Amino acid sequence: MAESIMAVTSSTWDNEVLKSDGLVMVDFWAAWCGPCRIIAPTVEEIAGEYAGRLKVAKLNTDENPDVASRYKIMGIPTLLFFKGGEKLDQIVGAVPKPQLKAKIEALLSK
Repeated sequence: MAESIMAVTSSTWDNEVLKSDGLVMVDFWAAWCGPCRIIAPTVEEIAGEYAGRLKVAKLNTDENPDVASRYKIMGIPTLLFFKGGEKLDQIVGAVPKPQLKAKIEALLSK
């Protein structure tokens, strides 16, 4: 995992995501998930490009099913966007980088 991406767990979720200042993007993934592996390099690129403006985290749904259940994650990869402890938006599936960047830009401008 890139140094600009933080791994979050059930025990660190509140502090690292909900209590975080600014926009947070969380990648819900699992090791066995093919589309998760496809989108992982894009998530890493985004983390580098938006360093200082966007916090990027990854949550393994197999290891932290309670958090995935709380947000009704039905398919992975799912990217959730949070600000001020509130879920703002989500993207389900491996999407192209331009689509992901457009979503981030829109949320950063709010």
